[in-house]
Amino acid sequence: MFSRDIWKEIFETIQKNKLRTFLSGFTVALGILIFVVLFGFGNGLINTFNQFFSNEATNVFMVFRGRTTMPYKGYKANRSIEFDNSDLEDIEKNFPLFLEYISPRITRQDTVSYQNESNSYATWAVGPAHQFSEMTIMMKGRYLNVSDINNKTKNAVIGRLVEEDLFGAKNSIGKYIDVGGSSFKVVGVFQDDGGDNEERNIFIPYTTRQLIEKNTDKIDAMVIGFKPSIGYAGAMAFEKSLDKFIREKKYINPQDRNGIFIRNVADQLKQNQQFARVLQIIVGFVAFGTIIAGIIGISNIMVFVVKERTKELGIRKALGATPKSVIGTILLESVFITTVSGFIGMLIGVGILSSMGERLEDFFITNPYIDMPMAVIATIILIIFGGIAGYVPAKRAANIKPIVALRDE
Repeated sequence: MFSRDIWKEIFETIQKNKLRTFLSGFTVALGILIFVVLFGFGNGLINTFNQFFSNEATNVFMVFRGRTTMPYKGYKANRSIEFDNSDLEDIEKNFPLFLEYISPRITRQDTVSYQNESNSYATWAVGPAHQFSEMTIMMKGRYLNVSDINNKTKNAVIGRLVEEDLFGAKNSIGKYIDVGGSSFKVVGVFQDDGGDNEERNIFIPYTTRQLIEKNTDKIDAMVIGFKPSIGYAGAMAFEKSLDKFIREKKYINPQDRNGIFIRNVADQLKQNQQFARVLQIIVGFVAFGTIIAGIIGISNIMVFVVKERTKELGIRKALGATPKSVIGTILLESVFITTVSGFIGMLIGVGILSSMGERLEDFFITNPYIDMPMAVIATIILIIFGGIAGYVPAKRAANIKPIVALRDE
């Protein structure tokens, strides 16, 4: 294997047969390159699904009101369901073992102004616990607290981009802004990993919004955080019990899917992760198929190589070359070409994934990558099978009698 004469012969053979060598190497490199890129895309899909849920807590239910489509217990169909403050209290009272926190949400679109600057922003009337569900990060000041809720204060927490729009480079803490005709004091500025849209929101106490709207106790939706310790099975049981509880309280037919809607973030995350894994498995099979195609390509080329060199091998055997040395020379040439080409293809594939980066986000592929151990293992597998592909025809050639080989045309 380490004989200088053998390597000299191999390089001379490669030099004389440039096209054949290029085709052999190209088949191997292309197979590995496609495998690396496709497997990287599969990981990029998983990153996209995970990123979608990264800006909000996953131990959360979002409960939305709807409109009934079925009559129930004397109530007619097409009835608009309403939530109020008593629903918050009843849920807290009936589900203490599951519940970690609960917050109402009332969403409005208001014109907000400060001095000569104004713009339209989404205003969310919420409770203090809402910070946990949205994973809101405070940059300045504080978030809404229990005192704000109890005293119905006109305090507001604004997004980073709201501050930039209205205040420019000035500090907004302690300043008063006009929100839909009411004056609110800015007590905090937040940022959110969810993007620019999230940072153009404004949070105010839900009790203050209810006071402004003719002292009502109505709310649009409920954000319910469950204890992570109950696990996925516990979350699913809690969702089922909560759904039943609300339907009974609001007189909604158990079969009516439009009366209320519960969005289970944990369940959605798990389903999306499973879907992403299935996609990755499919992509992995396709990628593995390219390796198989590469192996078949190498095998076909090596059969042609051995057939082309039949007379040469016959002369070598006539001069005293052993079958072992014949097999060794062909096998070493096959492994050498496969190894060099395989690692070239692997490096090009990794380079393509690294260079594409953010360009694929429009196609729901975020930061595609492949673990280097995985890429190296795939390359080694192809090298091993490339050696086998070279061994089979070499073994056949080594068993040919010299006189028969010399007569080959």
